[in-house]
Amino acid sequence: MAPTLVHLPNGQTLTVSPVFAGLSFKSNDLNVHHSVFPPGWTIIIESEDELDPESSSENEAQPYVPRKRSHIHRYRSPTLHNDNLFISSISNPSNVDFKPATSPTRQIAMMLWATLSWYFHQPPPNPHLSASVDPNVPEAGRPKGDWRVNIKREGIFKSKLLFPKLERMGLISTKESCVGTSEDRSGEGWKQMFVSQRAFWQLDARIFLFTLRSTTHSPFPGTSPLPSRPSSPNRDASGRTSPKRTPDIGGMEPMTGLWSPPSPGPFASASHLPTFFPPPPLQYTLTDGVRHPIRPKPPGQGQIFYTRYVPSVGQFLSFRTASLSTKPPAHRGPVSGGTPPTFLPPNSGVSHSTLPGLGNITIDPCDLDLLHNWMNNPRVNAAWGVAGPIETQEAFLKDSLNAKHSFPVIGCWDGKPFGYFEIYWVKEDRLGKYVDSRSLSNWDRGIHVLVGEEGFRGEHRVKVWLSSLVHYCWMADQRTENVFVEPRVDNEK
Repeated sequence: MAPTLVHLPNGQTLTVSPVFAGLSFKSNDLNVHHSVFPPGWTIIIESEDELDPESSSENEAQPYVPRKRSHIHRYRSPTLHNDNLFISSISNPSNVDFKPATSPTRQIAMMLWATLSWYFHQPPPNPHLSASVDPNVPEAGRPKGDWRVNIKREGIFKSKLLFPKLERMGLISTKESCVGTSEDRSGEGWKQMFVSQRAFWQLDARIFLFTLRSTTHSPFPGTSPLPSRPSSPNRDASGRTSPKRTPDIGGMEPMTGLWSPPSPGPFASASHLPTFFPPPPLQYTLTDGVRHPIRPKPPGQGQIFYTRYVPSVGQFLSFRTASLSTKPPAHRGPVSGGTPPTFLPPNSGVSHSTLPGLGNITIDPCDLDLLHNWMNNPRVNAAWGVAGPIETQEAFLKDSLNAKHSFPVIGCWDGKPFGYFEIYWVKEDRLGKYVDSRSLSNWDRGIHVLVGEEGFRGEHRVKVWLSSLVHYCWMADQRTENVFVEPRVDNEK
């Protein structure tokens, strides 16, 4: 297995390399020293193949009792149910540079989450079950199973209290939901733990991703170990990027540490703690005679609320709330190519061709300009009907920002806007009147979609951003069970 690069949703990267009997996960953002054991962790992952059963008795007079046989070998590719993993060791960054995590359990949960993110990005196994199925049944007629990986109680997972905590976080599960008769907390019920792909992608990463603080003696006080992405600081003259101070944004101190986002976003936290909070107690209100829960306030204008690296495209997909500002919102999320180059004075030895000038300065449009261009496209206007002077789009955007049941969204690939979307609560939307009230939940959501940039159209990209919008709806409130899309009746796609 060749080394692979894992892109986390907050922009940080990990290098996964094979080592003896397992895999090594190295943080590319904390490797600030040349070390034999760079910051990261090692996992042991094995696969168990089921063999044909053999008889448990050699006496032909005795009834045939099949005995389960299996062969355990080193992991090569994912299996549906037969992979087992555990974290065998952890290498923390130097205490001279970064303060240790205040909660070892949360640090382990963070590492397990990142490991599972790598694992569930692997090519999926055949979903059809083979056990307990007549071998004469064709594959298409066999039932499908959930892809899951077993978490073994070995290595750093041996602690009696660790699995109960990870289970309460929702990261691991067990089918043994009984109390059990054993007085030992480490009984059999805590040894049959697993994580399914279906449940993992519904977990909000903000529950697990957090940051480490730099120490007062660190060579990186108050800064991120990296300017943003993806090369590590270096004290020699090898030409790699050296650490630069990350400017304060919005009055928040810069993030530092293993999973530090470069700026405020869904993972930013001045307290260096996880940024997920449970939903508040229920309160109800009436809108046009419809009773529904009071909705949480959406993200603010220009704020990124979802990021995801898409391996098949090689870019970061992000969604942010649309803004009325006449200035183009600066993209403060991760991008696949790292940060833009820093323009240096002439005496730095940099070619004049790289210096800013009238010929090479790119002025990005603001959101209102984007909407004006997109809405006046005949293809878009046929569905939205908001063509006209820029005042028409301004009024449209103001109405969208003032709506209590929805909010406007700009989608970006590596920071470049490509489309406009609206995410809404169905119950108080006009669509709710046409849905059977018996099947309509308080938490059902819907989306309106518009791809304005021709260069970002295409079936593959549609599948990615559409599934990502639905993914956000699942994570924003786990009580959401349905997401509606309402294309026009004459929409041929």
